[in-house]
Amino acid sequence: MTHTDNGSSPAAEQAARGRAADTSRGEQTRQAIVASAIRLFGEAGYEKTTMRAIAADAGVSVGNAYYYFPAKEALVSEFYLELQREHLARVEPILRSGTSFGDRLAAMLREGIEVWAPHHAFAGRFIGIAAVPGSPVSPFSAESSEARELATSIFHRLVDSTETKMDPQLRARLPQLLWLAQLGLVVYWVHDTTPGQRRTRAVVDLAVPYLEYLVGASRMKIFKPLTTRGLNLLDALWPHAAG
Repeated sequence: MTHTDNGSSPAAEQAARGRAADTSRGEQTRQAIVASAIRLFGEAGYEKTTMRAIAADAGVSVGNAYYYFPAKEALVSEFYLELQREHLARVEPILRSGTSFGDRLAAMLREGIEVWAPHHAFAGRFIGIAAVPGSPVSPFSAESSEARELATSIFHRLVDSTETKMDPQLRARLPQLLWLAQLGLVVYWVHDTTPGQRRTRAVVDLAVPYLEYLVGASRMKIFKPLTTRGLNLLDALWPHAAG
C-alpha cells in the first residue's frame, strides 16, 4: 500500500476529502433552509409558514429540511444563534481595544443594533414567539443555552478585561446583569419606530455612562447595601435564565 508524505494512504485522504465536501454541502443546505425560513417568516408570518414551504423555497425535500431542523422552533433558535455569532465577530476588535469599560460596552451594544437592524420589520414576531411560556426559543430556555452562553461570554470578556474598580461580588455577576440589560434593549428596539431606531441608539448613549458610574460607585461602602439588594434580585431571576 502506498502512502503520502503525511503517512496516510491515498484512499484515506480521498475519504477525508469526501467527508469535508459532505460537511460543506450540509452546511450550505442548513444555511439555505435558515435563510428561506427567516424570509418566509417575515413575509407570511411564523404561524402561516410551513416546513413544506420552507423546504420548497430552499430547494430541498421536506424530509431533508426536517433532518436538519426537526421543528420550526429549531429554525428560530438557529437564527438567534447566527445573530450571536455575527455579534461576537463584530465585537472582537472592540474587546481588544484599550478604551474604557463604558466606551467598549456602548460600542458592543451599538454593534448589536447593527446586527439586528436588517430584521427589524419582523423581529416583533420572533419576540412574540419567545414570550410564550415554555417556548423553546425563549432566551431563558434550556434549548437556548448555547446562544445565551455565547452572549454572556462576550460580557464576561469585557468585565474580565476592564480596569474599572467595582465591588468584587458585582464584578462576578455583572456579565449576567449586562446580558439581561441587553435583552431589555432588544425589546425596546423592536418597538422603536424612529428612522434607523435612533431612539434606541440614544438610549445606549445615555444609559451606558450612567451604568458605568453605578458600577464604579459600587466599590464605595455607602453603596454596599444597594449593591447587595441588586444582586439578591438577580439571584431571584437568574435560575430561570440558567435553565
